[in-house]
Amino acid sequence: MALLDRHIGFVAALREAGLPVSLAEGLDAVHALEAVDLGDRASLRAAYAATLVKRPAHREAFDLLFDLWFPAVMGSTEESRDRPAYGDPELARLRDELSGILLSGDDEALRAFARGAVGAYGRGNGGSGKWFSYQVLRILSADTLMAGLLNAVLAERGGLDEKVARRTFARRIARFEELVGQDVRRRIAEEGGLERVARANVRPPLEQVDFLRATRADLAALRREIHPLARRLATRLTVRNRHGRRGRLDFRRTVRTSLSTGGVPLTTHHRPRRPHKPELVVLCDASDSVSSFAHFTLLLTYALREQFAKVRAFAFIDGLDEVTRFFAPGADVVEAITRMTNEADIVWVSGHSDYGRAFAVFEERYGDAITPKTSLLILGDARTNYQDPGLDTVRRLIGRARHAYWLNPEPARDWDSGDSAASVYAEVMPMHECRNLTQLAEFVETLA
Repeated sequence: MALLDRHIGFVAALREAGLPVSLAEGLDAVHALEAVDLGDRASLRAAYAATLVKRPAHREAFDLLFDLWFPAVMGSTEESRDRPAYGDPELARLRDELSGILLSGDDEALRAFARGAVGAYGRGNGGSGKWFSYQVLRILSADTLMAGLLNAVLAERGGLDEKVARRTFARRIARFEELVGQDVRRRIAEEGGLERVARANVRPPLEQVDFLRATRADLAALRREIHPLARRLATRLTVRNRHGRRGRLDFRRTVRTSLSTGGVPLTTHHRPRRPHKPELVVLCDASDSVSSFAHFTLLLTYALREQFAKVRAFAFIDGLDEVTRFFAPGADVVEAITRMTNEADIVWVSGHSDYGRAFAVFEERYGDAITPKTSLLILGDARTNYQDPGLDTVRRLIGRARHAYWLNPEPARDWDSGDSAASVYAEVMPMHECRNLTQLAEFVETLA
């Protein structure tokens, strides 16, 4: 494959993985390549990273794709071997060699060793099947070398702190496992196609992780990202409050201005409204179909508490209950979800979503929570299980609120499919597709 073809394929793979790479940035990368030695792989990686990577969170996906499109070696010269038996002298020799490389910290030697180990033991089914990293890692069991590594370095250096040494070797062992995975992916890509391997191994950037499929690790990362968005959301709503309605008439300024037009007040002046933190009411669907989205809702609500004068949160399925009490400062999100599931009265009979009844219960019990100072935020997929959507109730709630918005975690293409009443609700209040942080940021920008 020519360099131009690799460049085009690499940039296309970055875009498919969710990294924002424009045509102009792709051309910038081409110009950057003119200034580096193409034979120096480290310089090549740095040139691409400097022109194409915008956020630290994108670097992992970039590095994985770079290693696929610009591998350190091509092909394989190693001879595949049978899996060694326990006590095999060759296995003992390999483990001693690996231990010595881990002691020295030589990354190039570690890369070469990983490549040789994959070539020897990475292929399944007697050397004729697919490539697997777990076979290599299980055979060499690098993590079991830790005790010997610690004994060697502590005996040699005496006063070296054991915790420091343990962290160092754990990092080097993790690097070995990473290099084994890289070489396995390279070999699979050479045999089965770069694009297929890239799609199977690259996770989308955090800002494009679907809330409905977020893992616990994703939620921990989302917590760090969502606070800046919560501050922006509060700021935008405050600006809308300040400019949405003019303040009281400033009589003196209006009269003074009218002197230039013969006493005719062609222009009126109003006193600026005093800025204040808005109030927020959040209604969150907590049914099984959007359980992961409920995690995100808790993250958002927790972050918003610091930005609004008052935040009241309500969860519902076919019943509804206030869950604000679970959001005390310092509360753990996972623990809050568990408490909400066990303690909140959000199931009435069936445990299936009934938006109409939930809205009616809210109006009856907590209707006074919505005032002309309140912004109403509803989060859910609008799937009513073919029950009454309660539009009249929703209209009354919207009429009492200053602003009202609906965030839907489902793709817009799925709205109105099956029991979805998305368009029905969208006729009475703005509904926004909100499946990830990128779309949440876009929603915040629409509030300008």
